[in-house]
Amino acid sequence: QVQLVESGGGSVQVGGSLTLSCAASGSTYSGNCLAWFRQAPGKEREGFALINAPSTIKYYEEHMVKGRFVISRDNPDNTLYLRMNNLQPEDTAMYYCGALDTACSFARVISWGQGTQVTVSS
Repeated sequence: QVQLVESGGGSVQVGGSLTLSCAASGSTYSGNCLAWFRQAPGKEREGFALINAPSTIKYYEEHMVKGRFVISRDNPDNTLYLRMNNLQPEDTAMYYCGALDTACSFARVISWGQGTQVTVSS
């Protein structure tokens, strides 16, 4: 059973930074696209950053990240990262990682993590 486990969430003030991690255990997703999603209270879960297996393609929903987030991965360690800078209150959400199928699309998630909460306060 493959598991994705997020960590690194927490409470920060406006303008602060966090780095989220997503570790795969039980197997490897080194050949899959991986992505970050977030779900704010009362809203749907949305994908906003994805990365392909060799890290040659990184895609961001710019209206959400506004140049502040960087996705990366370490395949030997089976870990996905998200560096978030200049955090704003609207970034407050539960953050999830997901492994994607061969379509490499936010709509094609084959495995989810359990989520890590990010809270940004002024």
